[in-house]
Amino acid sequence: MGTKVAVIYYSSTGTNEAMANAVAEGAKAAGAEVRVRLVAENAPPQAIASNPAWQKFYDRTKDQPQASLEDLDWADAVVFGTPTRFGNVAAQLKGFLDTTGGLWFHGKLANKVYAGFRSAMNANGGQESTLLALYNTLYHWGGVIVTPGYTDQSVFAAGGNPYGPSVTTGPKGDGPTENDLAHARYLGKRVSEVAAKVRA
Repeated sequence: MGTKVAVIYYSSTGTNEAMANAVAEGAKAAGAEVRVRLVAENAPPQAIASNPAWQKFYDRTKDQPQASLEDLDWADAVVFGTPTRFGNVAAQLKGFLDTTGGLWFHGKLANKVYAGFRSAMNANGGQESTLLALYNTLYHWGGVIVTPGYTDQSVFAAGGNPYGPSVTTGPKGDGPTENDLAHARYLGKRVSEVAAKVRA
């Protein structure tokens, strides 16, 4: 059986959805079986409605398969994606992570490979601190953190973040560039390959 990779992400306007799909492409190209799952929205309707792009994304994706604890249990490797919220993980993803205590207690999250990607409006708006904050949870799980480091040219072309792919959307909310997507594909490939070695 191939390596099983879950890509679990939160997105409010679609940037992280595009990155999640690119990670999945890279993992599949490396022979992995992949699940892509969106974390459930928990923001109040009035907050969503205040941003037309957010409302449009919510309406389009509300019936998609949502991330579950079973996805974590199933996977050999998990790649998490989140927008930055004040240099930290979005509340929606953090809320999902906070439901994993049962799996953690029974050791079902340990010895898996984990990685992350993120997005923000500004180049210095928490690009690295968000991933470092995410990884704090994974340390507690006993996870094997796999970052891209500087192991591929795609990292440099996308801005050089060794902690994981990061997208700067700008004030207009521009989505990921082709360089960003290439970085994400490489992360999916790298995670799949390392997970296969960990399983061996």
